[in-house]
Amino acid sequence: MNTHFRDTRKIDPRKGTTLGDGSPNDNDRVEIGPTQLAFDEWAAAGLELPNLEKMRKFRWERLTRHIVDRGYGGLLMFDPLNIRYATDSTNMQLWNTHNPFRACLLCADGYMVLWDYKNSPFLSKFNPLVREARSGADLFYFDRGDKIGPAADNLAKEIRDLIREHGGDNTRLAVDKIMLHGLRSLERAGFEVMDGEEVTEKSRSVKGPEEIKAMRCASHACETAVQAMEDFARANVGDGTTSEDDVWAVLHAENIRRGGEWIETRLLATGQRTNPWFQECGPRITRQNEILAFDTDLVGSYGICVDISRTWWIGDEPPRPDMIEAMQISVEHIQTNMEMLKPGVTIPELTANCHRLPDKYQQQKYGCLMHGVGLCDEWPLVAYPDKAVEGAFDYPLEPGMTLCVEALVGEVGGDFSIKLEDQVLITEDGYENLTKYPFDSRLLGA
Repeated sequence: MNTHFRDTRKIDPRKGTTLGDGSPNDNDRVEIGPTQLAFDEWAAAGLELPNLEKMRKFRWERLTRHIVDRGYGGLLMFDPLNIRYATDSTNMQLWNTHNPFRACLLCADGYMVLWDYKNSPFLSKFNPLVREARSGADLFYFDRGDKIGPAADNLAKEIRDLIREHGGDNTRLAVDKIMLHGLRSLERAGFEVMDGEEVTEKSRSVKGPEEIKAMRCASHACETAVQAMEDFARANVGDGTTSEDDVWAVLHAENIRRGGEWIETRLLATGQRTNPWFQECGPRITRQNEILAFDTDLVGSYGICVDISRTWWIGDEPPRPDMIEAMQISVEHIQTNMEMLKPGVTIPELTANCHRLPDKYQQQKYGCLMHGVGLCDEWPLVAYPDKAVEGAFDYPLEPGMTLCVEALVGEVGGDFSIKLEDQVLITEDGYENLTKYPFDSRLLGA
């Protein structure tokens, strides 16, 4: 049988020139994205793929509108996730978080310029919203040494020229996370530096229709990866050699296999290491008849964060009554709090009316009641009543917001904790729980 180049050069030879999300059906393309495995699983699940062109346009229009509404001349972004939101392009994301070499300027007229690594401007060429690709935003000491100042001055001059042309010569410039020399150079160039993080967090908080489709796909991929991790754990925990790291590695591998990107934390623990929570996974050899708890914190397909938590009982003996009690209270906590979610309800109202955990669990409850989620954990945060700061989050929920509803239940000095978390979409008339993964029936006493 003959094999033709026209067939082998495609990611999916069954498709035409584009895949279902509108991205090029080119096996050698520069743009990253979901794998064929993910596409096949989503098709089998009946999921509708996002249209990436429409998703990018929604984000661009939303960011531009937020700039104009605040009377700014532009928005200068250094945070890799804000740049991902604005351009939907990536470049060595984790390295970029501590060696900030990328910057993106979105002017008040919608003109967008991306400063990238000097050898990789091609990484954003697929997106027509990026009008120019430049280099020279790397203002960290390792790269510039004792000549950061002149480099920062050059960047500030470029930005000043762009704002004159595309920002109405408005020197009120929003900036998110900038290195010290860059801030000083912008101020010397005559800019009044405004809070860019407020702009990006508010912009990102409401998801458009295509972002919601992308999140559904990412959630399905994440939960499929979690199922593989659970299958591995139930087959191997307690064999005398399987460590917490071995279990956690399955989630990483399955995420990458579907075109996911990274995991932000290492929050998996077993046995007594689940209390206190926030011990990260390590070399501990797992044992039978213990609790295993985890928090995905997973940046998956399309760069969408899927942040869910589950706690499993693994063993042939039944879990203890105090474990079952804690699990039942945890489920009640997130489900009761979820029932408050709808458009118009304010964050202070969620705080005031939340489910109250029994006193013995109060000291070690989670750091927040709920939090936003999108490309990562995002604004807003819903605090517990004893942690709320008046005036910090006086906003109503809106359709299109996505929130993670949290529960952490464990006693001070105890030998276990229960960690649960579901990811929820605010709809026009209430909410939809995007998380389908079941709770452990044995821990619930079934």
